[in-house]
Amino acid sequence: MGNNFSQITDTEALESLIERSQQQPVVIFKHSLTCPISASAFKQMTGYQGDVALVEVQRARSLSNEIEKRLGIRHESPQVIVLSNGQVVWDASHFKVTADAVAEAVSQAQTKKQKPTAAGAND
Repeated sequence: MGNNFSQITDTEALESLIERSQQQPVVIFKHSLTCPISASAFKQMTGYQGDVALVEVQRARSLSNEIEKRLGIRHESPQVIVLSNGQVVWDASHFKVTADAVAEAVSQAQTKKQKPTAAGAND
């Protein structure tokens, strides 16, 4: 694993990520150990310069199911989910998983988080 990956395997770790997303965007990467498309996505994610919570679906199936249930995003693998303020703000699967796309999604989530809210302001 690259040094920006942190493997998560249980619902307590998911809860922690959801809580952390209140402060900054969080990236979750659901990865299949046996899928060539997922291997390609993994290579892409090693090029992403931020922290990534890695869920190896074969080793953490119940967590993968809980992510689908809690976040309302249908399971795919490979799949990247970006959380901000406890909500999914972006997701992609298969060949749409690229380091650049994830970086852009995180950047947009950070920008929205930093915008001051004003009456009548458009997002």
